[in-house]
Amino acid sequence: MAKRKLKLGYLYPKLLSIYGDYGNVLILKKRCEWRNIDLTVNEINVGDDIPENDLYFVGGGQDLQQIAVSDDLQRNKSFLHDEMNKNAVFLAICGGYQLLGKYYQPHDGERLDGISLLDIYTVAGNKRFIGNVTTKLSDNIDLPLKTLVGFENHSGLTYLEGNTKPISTVITGNGNNGKDKTEGARYKNVFGTYLHGPFLSKNPHFADYLIQLALYKKYGNSEKLETLDDKEELSAHSALINKKY
Repeated sequence: MAKRKLKLGYLYPKLLSIYGDYGNVLILKKRCEWRNIDLTVNEINVGDDIPENDLYFVGGGQDLQQIAVSDDLQRNKSFLHDEMNKNAVFLAICGGYQLLGKYYQPHDGERLDGISLLDIYTVAGNKRFIGNVTTKLSDNIDLPLKTLVGFENHSGLTYLEGNTKPISTVITGNGNNGKDKTEGARYKNVFGTYLHGPFLSKNPHFADYLIQLALYKKYGNSEKLETLDDKEELSAHSALINKKY
């Protein structure tokens, strides 16, 4: 069988990589490698042209970095909408998550326009949400293990509208806004979340879900992933369920 190949576009690694979110890219690459899938990572910074990819990743950053990224995303808005409509897979963390929505309104300063891949908007809150998070995956994400664990650190309050649905429901923690018990957002194959750092290391089932969607996009729905031995990863996952801080 010919070696399967995927391409991942890592958007703005020089600006949006404040919480070790790059670890998620490494995890996706390694889990592909273990299955003899060649995942090429294309780093894309401000001013660069974006090639077509099967997956895209964008991490978190502070307001100053988000301003530069917001401006550059507008230049690529039409292309990224086309990629979404071709079922490319997106994973965005915190600041990147906010900019895939309609807008982010800081406490001070002008509103930052997003690119509306997700029908969400974010406003700065008065309280910072910091701590461990446990959530239950939404029914539209078909995985046997239904929990996600991670760590949140954000003051932005994100609200979902229209056809954009939450990734999961909060069990422990605050999630999107501390009020409606939602965490993250999904529309088509676009996913955003406030779970920081290399959260895929503690949620290997979700990492594989993203890889599986990318394979479907590239090769069709008959393409299946081989099972890996995730004993250690799932042990870390279990240890963090409902952990307060």
